[in-house]
Amino acid sequence: MNQETLASMVAQILREMGPEPQVKGSEYYPTTPGPQLPDTHYHDGDFVEDITKLDLRRLYLTENPANKEGFLALKAKTPARLACGKAGARYKTLTMLRFRADHAAAQDSVFSQVPEDFAEKHGFVPVQTRCGDKETYLTRPDLGRTFDQENAGKIRAAAGSAPQVLLVVGDGLSSAAILANAAPCLQAIQEGLRRQGIPTGQPIFVRYCRVGAGDAMGDITGCQLVCMLVGERPGLVTDKSMSAYITYAPRTGIPESSRTVVSNIHDQGLPAAEAGQQIAELIRRMLREKASGIALQMREKA
Repeated sequence: MNQETLASMVAQILREMGPEPQVKGSEYYPTTPGPQLPDTHYHDGDFVEDITKLDLRRLYLTENPANKEGFLALKAKTPARLACGKAGARYKTLTMLRFRADHAAAQDSVFSQVPEDFAEKHGFVPVQTRCGDKETYLTRPDLGRTFDQENAGKIRAAAGSAPQVLLVVGDGLSSAAILANAAPCLQAIQEGLRRQGIPTGQPIFVRYCRVGAGDAMGDITGCQLVCMLVGERPGLVTDKSMSAYITYAPRTGIPESSRTVVSNIHDQGLPAAEAGQQIAELIRRMLREKASGIALQMREKA
């Protein structure tokens, strides 16, 4: 069998498998249409009022391309900074300015705070880890995983007696991610669990939160399962990426492999409402199998 015949067979098999699966950074089809960036029409020397409004997937700065249309089709499938062009041995001015703008947005997200009225506005119980400020949070991750007696009491009161599922929102390393995604995602989770008859207490908002704070909350409340929505460390693609860390039988010292993670929850990845539906189904399966993480996968394959 020659190479051409083999390639033809592979292509036929892929066509029969259906649409191409979604990967990080690929096109997505949200349950509700989100805002779309306008077409990018830019030429060297054009004035750009807001450089962050340029869609990198449609921006092509390479001079005298051999196959511009083919490369644009490739760029449409990734947020990577391809076809940026160059000025001698350096980046072009537009490329450097956009990089600095995206980097600044990532830094702003890390150092900014979720507003003080966020918890009250959404009906969450506000608590705080042992971190007293943002600087302590960034330099002492261990303090972002534990609570003092006062906040432990608030958590215990909000959760009630041995709750089945504890829903938590933590600011994490991206306040922008929480402001953009937490409320719609949590609403979808609550609705999905309500339809399945799974009770939840009042959601809790944790300021200066690390993922391990969910384990401490398991110690405090004795809950069967904790689901924590937390802002992820921002990068240069988006400063609004949120993840859900779901742990069955949470406790201090539990291995990371015991968590199930739903990641890349943002408007260029997995839409918040759709993520909430998936998370609610995952919680149902975890309660049924009494496991999460690798243990859940092993039991479902058995």
